[in-house]
Amino acid sequence: MAYVSNNSDEDSPTVLIVESNAMSIQRLSSIFKIKDFNIEICQDGDKAVDEYIRLDPELVIISLDIPSLDGHLTALEMREHGGDARIVFVAPRRLATVAADAKFSAGAVAWLQKPITKSVLDEQWDTILGKIPEAPGLEDLDELYPIDRIKPEEDDGPMPLPALPGMPLPDFPGMEGGALPPVGESPPLEVQLPIANETSPKKKKKGKLLLVIILLGAAAAGYYAYSTNLI
Repeated sequence: MAYVSNNSDEDSPTVLIVESNAMSIQRLSSIFKIKDFNIEICQDGDKAVDEYIRLDPELVIISLDIPSLDGHLTALEMREHGGDARIVFVAPRRLATVAADAKFSAGAVAWLQKPITKSVLDEQWDTILGKIPEAPGLEDLDELYPIDRIKPEEDDGPMPLPALPGMPLPDFPGMEGGALPPVGESPPLEVQLPIANETSPKKKKKGKLLLVIILLGAAAAGYYAYSTNLI
């Protein structure tokens, strides 16, 4: 989530506040309104990098414990994209050592302990406006956050059909070895129609039975005529 203050003076510097704690956002916004900054707020580390590229702010305030991408990596990503923004880390006392290491790694101008007050910021203001240090952590950024960590799987072609144990698949036309034929190259189907002149076995049996009946009928008629003449 990102939003901006009501200050619309184009000549005023811009501060990008990257923080997810509502109380800290309110405190920092109030402080930089007094200093007449245009205020942009982002609550997600990954989105904050996009906002940094879009806005090119003069000052970035980053909390170490933010969602998506922690404050250290967010700052390194910003420094990798260039720009002359001064980066300031904010962190609770329990993360003092982590904040000091992140400040050195990302080339931040300062780190401030929460809760932030105007007096604390004023004490460090000359340091914040000073020279921007180098960022030695950029050399290890690819190991900390590799861009190509997700690679698409290679296509190995059509998957062969599995064979049951002891029952090898038959080699159908165009499916030798159980592999499916390529799309658009289906094997031609060969259909054999019955020959019209061919007599089936059932028809042969019916013809023989009819012949036997005719012969028996003729024999019975001849016997009847013979017996009538005798009488």
